[in-house]
Amino acid sequence: MRDIVLSAQGLGKSYVLRHEWQAPGQSTLRELMSQFASRAWRRLRSTAPQREEFWALRNLSFEIRRGEVVGLIGRNGAGKSTLLKIISRITEPSEGSIGVRGRVASLLEVGTGFHPELTGRENVYLNGAILGMTRTEIARRFDSIVAFAEIERFLDTPVKRYSSGMYVRLAFAVAAHLEPEILIVDEVLAVGDAGFQRKCLDRMREIASQDRTVLFVSHNLGLIRQLCQRGLLLESGSIACDDRADAAVTTYLRSLQGSAQTDLLGRTDRHGSGAVRLARIEIATADGSQVLEAGRMVRFAFRVTGMRRGLSCSFTLYDELGQAVSWFDSALDAVLDSTEAGDRTRFVCELDRLLLVPGRYRLNAALTADGELLDHVEAAALVDVQSGAIDGRSIIGAPGYGSTFMPHRWIRPC
Repeated sequence: MRDIVLSAQGLGKSYVLRHEWQAPGQSTLRELMSQFASRAWRRLRSTAPQREEFWALRNLSFEIRRGEVVGLIGRNGAGKSTLLKIISRITEPSEGSIGVRGRVASLLEVGTGFHPELTGRENVYLNGAILGMTRTEIARRFDSIVAFAEIERFLDTPVKRYSSGMYVRLAFAVAAHLEPEILIVDEVLAVGDAGFQRKCLDRMREIASQDRTVLFVSHNLGLIRQLCQRGLLLESGSIACDDRADAAVTTYLRSLQGSAQTDLLGRTDRHGSGAVRLARIEIATADGSQVLEAGRMVRFAFRVTGMRRGLSCSFTLYDELGQAVSWFDSALDAVLDSTEAGDRTRFVCELDRLLLVPGRYRLNAALTADGELLDHVEAAALVDVQSGAIDGRSIIGAPGYGSTFMPHRWIRPC
């Protein structure tokens, strides 16, 4: 039996939320005086602001062995980031215990663990020292780190001047080459380009083959299936599934399908500031039918609450394996993005032909304005596509042969 390198027993983390009423946009003298009087009255009555205890994690118990590659999955707010911070010793648990054997290297956010005023070269040595390595050990791996990160020209530049992509390349190179017993990689890899992501995945496979442990967090369920042997699914701060990676992903997708069938405004598992929110999604053909056929026209309509200048709507379709199939964004259309557009509480996206093979797809939707995420709902709707035809050719789906149909023609040899 291989050694246990990570063990959690009854792990929990709570935060205290303060609820103190404050009118929006406190800017006028009258409003400020009203707020001051309200606070003074509350002090006279000895009434403190309402406090609520929120448990980000509760009663988590699991063990991870040396050499395992474990995928951590779950919706936004499920507790993934909190768990990673506890494992990385960034925060302490409120209850229970966490046992870690060996060095832990974490990539939780872009630039985590880097000193912005130090150069890339200096940060390599700093991170190595944090991991408990000697200067000689770091120097022996230094050339490999720099070659992997591909930042030779900027090695002696302060990292505060690095782009997010340069940050990620150097951070991953340091974490993956200084031989930690446990490597934690969060969604941060999404920042890098496709070529670098492939190189990182190859490096994580190499690390796992060296009998070291990888904890991988990603919303890309295809990568979880491909890279991980085991999956931990978190729901509302607890472990909902601890099984093979493909089984955990299947359980997760089923839970998303259940959420998609609930009232959209009632969904609490959403992400964003909430200034504008998705209220309803209507999916139908040109004649109003909700039966979608491959090859036919389809219309996606998004009702939203509230209004913001520069508001845009985007959505992504995922297949039954959790792989992204296609992405649509109203910000790419100058008409819809204009503040002079008509009914701005309703975004409509039309496809002349639905080029999806028959099957069930889930739709993630988001609202943004001026770079700010206002609302994001995972599995906001389900899209069921039936068999159809394009240019007289029947479209019949076959598992394992892709999700999209590309119009094409065969040319007879001369």
